[in-house]
Amino acid sequence: MTKIAIAGSGAMGSRFGYMLQATGNSVVLLDNWAAHVQAINTNGLTVNIAGQAPLQVQIPAALPTDIKEIQDVIILFTKSMQLTNMLQTIQPLIGPKTKVVCLLNGLGHPETIERYLPKTNIFVGITLWTAGLTGPGEITLSGSGSVELQNVAPDSQNAAKALVELLSAAGLKAHYSTDVLFSIWRKACVNGTLNSLCALLDCNIAQLGQTSQATTLLTAIVAEFSAVAATEGVDLQPAEMLAHIMPLFNPEEAGDHYPSMHQDLIQHHRPTEIDYLNGYVARKGTERGIATPVNQLITELVHTKEALLIEK
Repeated sequence: MTKIAIAGSGAMGSRFGYMLQATGNSVVLLDNWAAHVQAINTNGLTVNIAGQAPLQVQIPAALPTDIKEIQDVIILFTKSMQLTNMLQTIQPLIGPKTKVVCLLNGLGHPETIERYLPKTNIFVGITLWTAGLTGPGEITLSGSGSVELQNVAPDSQNAAKALVELLSAAGLKAHYSTDVLFSIWRKACVNGTLNSLCALLDCNIAQLGQTSQATTLLTAIVAEFSAVAATEGVDLQPAEMLAHIMPLFNPEEAGDHYPSMHQDLIQHHRPTEIDYLNGYVARKGTERGIATPVNQLITELVHTKEALLIEK
């Protein structure tokens, strides 16, 4: 039995925890939202799956400060801006053999994690699974997805493949990647176009795609992402990137979806992950002498919107 802590148990973290426990692992959901933790411990995790009656799943939940037992695996699912605080809080859970898996959206996370544990214990990737947090202790699941995972240290390949097997056994459809950095940048570029623009313009993806300005905006953002990615050894081809994003405007793809940044900023008046998407590109562009005026402007506009909407 593998001991697994989900560090950040919102919608996605709870989904992974639920699926991993269902295959016999010992899972604890860690989250800083006290009402969410209390609801899970009182009533179980409510799991809504289309076409089925809601499930009440008994699964332990706790505040990150309340757990001290060393874990075999820790899966990070915090918001990007919460990562440092979470890593500091969960130090008692990390032993010499603890494997830490980062599936966060955004850029620059491995460098943050390396300040708290050796590269041999760090594994990074992306997930295409989705989930919704309906309320405290309640999630809604739909559709299918996958996980792409790779080791940070070259000599940890076997450990990464063992993690892939652990996730796949839980139905999470994981596979080992030989170039996960490309996939991380590719996903970040999608979010850096659709998330930021939909949040600023208060629209869903299809509505953005219906504007005559969408292609011009996407082309400018993608060009800057590509230029900065190249300095990290990642070859984002702008034409291919645009061809990857454009179909998402279709309502049969993701068109009816309001991206997570819209949900955070416009719907719930919460801080965004802009500094780990467009903001990261702007910051690294400045450091490396690459002009990134569009991403810099988008970052400043999102922060301005945060200042207007979020209560201090």
